[in-house]
Amino acid sequence: MSFNPEIFSAGSSFGSELSIGGVSASHLAKEFGTPLFVVDEDDFKARAMSFKSALDKHFGSHAGRVYYASKAFLNKEIARWIDGTGIGIDVASGGELAVALAVNFPVDRIQVHGNNKSEAEIEKAVVAGVGAIVIDSMQEIERVARIAATHKRIQKVFIRVTAGIEAHTHEFIATAHEDVKFGFSLASGSAWRGIEEIETLKSLKLIGLHSHIGSQIFDAQGFAIAAERLIGLLAKFHEHYADQLAELDLGGGFGVAYLPGEESVNADSVLAELAKTVIAECAKAGINVPHISIEPGRAIAAPTTTTLYTVGTTKNIELDGGNTRRYIAVDGGFIDNMRPALYDAKYHAILANRVSSSHDVTSRIVGKHCESGDVIIRDINLPEDIHPGDLIAVPVTGAYGRQMGSNYNHLTRPAVVAVKDGKARVIVRRESEADLLALDI
Repeated sequence: MSFNPEIFSAGSSFGSELSIGGVSASHLAKEFGTPLFVVDEDDFKARAMSFKSALDKHFGSHAGRVYYASKAFLNKEIARWIDGTGIGIDVASGGELAVALAVNFPVDRIQVHGNNKSEAEIEKAVVAGVGAIVIDSMQEIERVARIAATHKRIQKVFIRVTAGIEAHTHEFIATAHEDVKFGFSLASGSAWRGIEEIETLKSLKLIGLHSHIGSQIFDAQGFAIAAERLIGLLAKFHEHYADQLAELDLGGGFGVAYLPGEESVNADSVLAELAKTVIAECAKAGINVPHISIEPGRAIAAPTTTTLYTVGTTKNIELDGGNTRRYIAVDGGFIDNMRPALYDAKYHAILANRVSSSHDVTSRIVGKHCESGDVIIRDINLPEDIHPGDLIAVPVTGAYGRQMGSNYNHLTRPAVVAVKDGKARVIVRRESEADLLALDI
């Protein structure tokens, strides 16, 4: 077990104990309690800016907008940070939109997603004057148009196109047909029928095409194939309407490293490759290069955050063959990190509050919930002398941990603190038992 700086936030270091943003793990645990999400503020902002800089560098005057995918992690302070970087934000529910509006996020930089937006959510977005709504179905075309007309608005929209690319981790599959709940199929022709319908409606203004091909993608190949296919659709639009759509949003899914030895996607190299493809394909199709937008979420949020846990109990379990596994139970679990249970996601961990000279043993880090599947890390080598009261740090937990959190077993969700220049402050307070009871009648 050792500290691996490549998977901790940029402001993390290890001397006699883990320090994040200049604040020690033991101080954080003592002042704020555990479990605790610790966000490295400078690292978060720098990662957001790195995507903006790479997009501007490689697409120049054709650079569209970086939209932060807020489903990864969102609260009012995060929305303020995103606003401060000058990038946009995409929201996928009325609640996420409410967070952005609560901090007066510029509405022209808000993009609204979702495969089943309610009429109330659509109306909230239209009335607020959001920059764009991403249309996901034929029924949604009618709803957005009707609501926009009721409020005497012309609502800018994208149409989400399923391009027949499925990309996850290091693999992608390019197919002719699509079997997913999102968007309009390119192969079946429903995307074109959706475009034709939007073009008949005076209360809608189609400004571009949107595509999202998957998650944990580490190279440009999947993005490039999706871009090629959507540029073909842009060319068809230009041919039929003697006009050109201004924007092509290629979505997110940029991969990050969770374990030692893995590498996060390099925004600069991926966007450089993507720019070559887009420019060449547009020239081949005889159309102008549209503004290219992207939607990183996990790649900004995940590496910036570390979860701190306190060890409650340990036990040794005898395995077949005479081997032993050490169970280390901490004060959190799958209510603060659902990904291992949902996706068999792999994480790393270290002893955070001290240096140990003890030898490593095969260990399993588990939570405190009444479920056998409440496992944070199934197999990891950790010091044999870890004992109750020690702190365990799990890095790369900024995406989907707090967002997917629940109150299973009526446990309270953890606080979130931001660290910067040796100071820590709460940006989401810890829930109390009073919070748990507040909605009961």
